[in-house]
Amino acid sequence: MASDTPVWFISGCSTGFGRELAKLVLARGWRAVVTARDADRVADLAEDADDRALAVSLDVTDQAQIDAAVAQAKAKFGRIDVLVNNAGYGYQASVEEGEESEIRAQFDANVFGLFALTRAVLPIMRAQKSGHVINITSVAGQIGFPGSGYYAASKHAVEGWSDALLAEVKPLGIEVTCVEPGPFRTDWAGRSLKQTPVAIADYADTAGKRLDGTREGSGTQAGDPVRAGEAMIALTEDANPPRHLVLGAWGYDHVTAKLAERLKEIEAHKAASLGADFPAA
Repeated sequence: MASDTPVWFISGCSTGFGRELAKLVLARGWRAVVTARDADRVADLAEDADDRALAVSLDVTDQAQIDAAVAQAKAKFGRIDVLVNNAGYGYQASVEEGEESEIRAQFDANVFGLFALTRAVLPIMRAQKSGHVINITSVAGQIGFPGSGYYAASKHAVEGWSDALLAEVKPLGIEVTCVEPGPFRTDWAGRSLKQTPVAIADYADTAGKRLDGTREGSGTQAGDPVRAGEAMIALTEDANPPRHLVLGAWGYDHVTAKLAERLKEIEAHKAASLGADFPAA
């Protein structure tokens, strides 16, 4: 990175990945903008960091708050080296029973808020000719599981957008990585999770089982948020950072199996794919 004490801007630091990552960054003596909807929930992160931390209220669905938070970061530190788009949450329902208001609220946070915050930070990174955008997506950004269709859709959206973003900003010295966790011991499956119960019997053995299993597994997941934070820091120190970083053995196994299955299926229908072009002259 461009500075020995890089500046990190992390959304969603009240719990989980964001909080543990912020603690690790500050423990290294680096600088950080730590955000949450209520700045009081992250004030403790800044208390012992002297002048190296800035605690800011940030609702990523509020453009005025985004603009204010980025302006405060620039005024205090003069730069942003790493943007971590961590704010967001899970919503589970069968596709048929998904509630419009819940679906749109999730996309506002997971997708449109992430887009807006990144747009606000990019001018700073372009001026520096350096930076790293880390988007916390999910294994669900690679695979759609029953009961998580709308959550998967939000993460797939960020993954496709990240491909385009990297193509545009890499020539400017800016990297983009999607971090794709499997089950981790955060509040994602507990306090933060929203669900619409499955009432249609036809979905009881698919979406219904997944909703029940997600809740029941909360607090016992194999993934360690602190180790995830260390992996994210390592990304920024890699001379050739990956576009994708799957975290956790469960996620690694499922994503690699899915990609192998997808490639096999595409190759099996190669003749149909190639046959869709106009015949060669």
